[in-house]
Amino acid sequence: MPYSALSHLDCPRCGARHDADRVQGTCSCGSPLLARYDLRRIRVSPRGIAVRPPDLWRYHELLPVREPGHVVSLGEGMTPLLALPRLGRALGVPNLLMKDESLIPTGTFKARGAAVGVSRAAELGVSAIAMPTNGNAGAAWSAYAARAGLRSLIVMPAAAPAITRAECAAAGAELYLVDGLIGDAGRLVAAAVRQRPGYQDVATLREPYRIEGKKTMGLEIAEQLGWRLPGVIVYPTGGGVGIIGIYKALRELLELGWATGDLPRLVAVQPDGCAPIVKAFQAGATDSEPWPDPKTVAFGLTVPKALGDFLILDALYATGGTAVTVTDEALLADQRAVARLEGSFICPEGAACFAAVRQLRAAGWLSETDEVVVLNTGTGLIYPDTIPTHAPLLPPSGSIPPLSPRNPIAAVRP
Repeated sequence: MPYSALSHLDCPRCGARHDADRVQGTCSCGSPLLARYDLRRIRVSPRGIAVRPPDLWRYHELLPVREPGHVVSLGEGMTPLLALPRLGRALGVPNLLMKDESLIPTGTFKARGAAVGVSRAAELGVSAIAMPTNGNAGAAWSAYAARAGLRSLIVMPAAAPAITRAECAAAGAELYLVDGLIGDAGRLVAAAVRQRPGYQDVATLREPYRIEGKKTMGLEIAEQLGWRLPGVIVYPTGGGVGIIGIYKALRELLELGWATGDLPRLVAVQPDGCAPIVKAFQAGATDSEPWPDPKTVAFGLTVPKALGDFLILDALYATGGTAVTVTDEALLADQRAVARLEGSFICPEGAACFAAVRQLRAAGWLSETDEVVVLNTGTGLIYPDTIPTHAPLLPPSGSIPPLSPRNPIAAVRP
């Protein structure tokens, strides 16, 4: 049995077939490429998967790395699927679960795409990776490039979270800031790669394998639920690789017969300051228009035009899902609510999903019987400024005020 059942790459837009064993970018038609597997060659069963090490490489037959010696890993994968009973009751969705990516290396789900993307790039002979980023992906890819012994070139907007700059610098990345948005960073990277032999542009969906790492979130959710599928999966959507990957993973599981039943309804969540997918979905469109003047505290969702927008929309339409916007005020309030009620300091992108659940339950799109999985894509520690603190300063000779309704700090309750 092969380590990977990878067969080829294909274009979901024009149908062209591409060689998976050459370094590939996008199709000549401009579309992202998707990895395809010869599922008939897979002999392992869910029972066999269960005894493997608890990381994303337990699904190696469904991943593109040909040889185990080429795997680049920091222990990524198998993040918790947590029940949220108190928050679920508060939102009217008692069967509420959170796939918590805050515990993964580099602090966000981006480590999944980086692990698989860097592993495959190194296997194919790439000597350096280059990418534009809103911060978190650059932090992850530079770390995994360092692990693999590859060079990395990272360009991010000057407004990206400061901690992500530090992560890139710590990993030895060649780091630049641009006074603009991620699209501006992308143009700089593309121009640089043309002048640098051995560098691969690994911008979102401009290489085929980031999505394969991200799809393992879907594989893990199914396994953690006993190889069944939840009713709804709610995902914060910028470039949309995660929601595309989860949809791809679940379809592969159904084809393998490892899971049965209906696909979950997929929900794409965007902030109202940058919502091109929501606008396209509401219009019944098959692709999106660039969003003018994007702005949100959920900086990872600041993607005015996703290269894979048509794939995101396909997944929403095919599963009977939806796309919703939330305000920055609402997502920040739910970031605090999750921490207060369940003890998890989640990122603002993940918090946007809880604001969406609140909104969809109020509108009746969600019912109290729905089993809902929310993706928290990273740790709130990357965004410390989203939670203001106002702690009184006491002198060493002072005392802590007694509990009292007049003491607004001590009186705070969930």
